[in-house]
Amino acid sequence: MSRIVVVKCGGSILDNLTDSFFGNMAKMLENDVFPIVVHGGGPAIQEMLDKLDVTCAFTDGLRTTSAAAMDVVEMVLTGNVNNELTRRFNQAGMQAAGFSGADARLIQAVPKNFQRYGYVGDVTDVNAAFLLAMLGRGIVPVIAPVAVGRDGSRYNVNADTAAGAIARATNAERLIFVTDVPGVMQGEKLLSNISETDMEQLIAEGVIQGGMIPKIKAAVGSLGEGLSDVMIADANQRISASGFTGTTVTK
Repeated sequence: MSRIVVVKCGGSILDNLTDSFFGNMAKMLENDVFPIVVHGGGPAIQEMLDKLDVTCAFTDGLRTTSAAAMDVVEMVLTGNVNNELTRRFNQAGMQAAGFSGADARLIQAVPKNFQRYGYVGDVTDVNAAFLLAMLGRGIVPVIAPVAVGRDGSRYNVNADTAAGAIARATNAERLIFVTDVPGVMQGEKLLSNISETDMEQLIAEGVIQGGMIPKIKAAVGSLGEGLSDVMIADANQRISASGFTGTTVTK
């Protein structure tokens, strides 16, 4: 497989993906760049938890997941959100297939700390061979980050974490967090490259603020062996043959 790009779509951006985004994905395929899409679904999950009156608190920024909450997480992510996103890829002329991390043991996990977080998982393995086989058939995998344990238990995995693990396992050329802004802005200027050290300084100076702080921290947290940089980019920009334009984050 020549060039693989993992594209992570946060739950908050899913309803705002325009035809430009799906056109961008098609253009990547035309240029022999093969996308793997990982999505979240936080707002939709919270809406359903509220509707069903299932209590679910946040601890250390993670959704504490009881067995009842896990049922809702799986239902929303692998049902409503994954199916809708997969349909839109297919409507745009691509061949996409939706998967849960439990399919083909695509994402395997262990509990992060069951006493503290419940069914929240840390990724231990990714079935990269399965994903590469799908890409080799021209299929765009659209993945909901519900993982499976050795005993068959389901785990709620942070979508940023899942995307980083998949990018490393498939030797992806790049991991892109698509969002609703061009990247990190300093006034009117787009910062094309920032390091982890730059990030801390820009946060302290108030240049990076609000919802961009968790995005940047998630990007840095995804870096590691086999993945040297992550991009934050506007999902709905019109890309050129060279790909997305945004802020590249490095260690």
